[in-house]
Amino acid sequence: MKILQGDGEIITYALGSCIGICLWDPPLKLGALIHIMLPLNMEPGRKNTMKYADTGIKETLNLLTAKGARKDRLVAKIAGGAKMFEVAGNSNLGNIGARNIESVKLNLRKEGIKLLAENVGGSVARTLSFYPATGVGEIRAYGQPVITL
Repeated sequence: MKILQGDGEIITYALGSCIGICLWDPPLKLGALIHIMLPLNMEPGRKNTMKYADTGIKETLNLLTAKGARKDRLVAKIAGGAKMFEVAGNSNLGNIGARNIESVKLNLRKEGIKLLAENVGGSVARTLSFYPATGVGEIRAYGQPVITL
């Protein structure tokens, strides 16, 4: 997770089943980009909070509000959640991307954060760039045109 205010770019690579979450407070031009790997933090002692949708979103919101962001102004954009592998036997393990998408959306709703845009699912890995000065997100995937969120 990275936080940036004003000009500059925050970027995360290799969003396969992972989700990149852009959180943005427009008047402050304050943004964060979280790269979550799993839907729920079930670790004893709650270590590595940022890699889970539930604890990563909550912790990032705490850090943003400490820098002056207001939850009622924050908005989100998300990308990722691809199904990267086929698992024999129709196992749910092969579609962690779908579980990540569901958990991210649920946790954003729980926190009262409006989801403005998304580019999720499919079967390709993405790179997500976020520009807090403008709130623009850009998605790049091999062999595909750039998508603007």
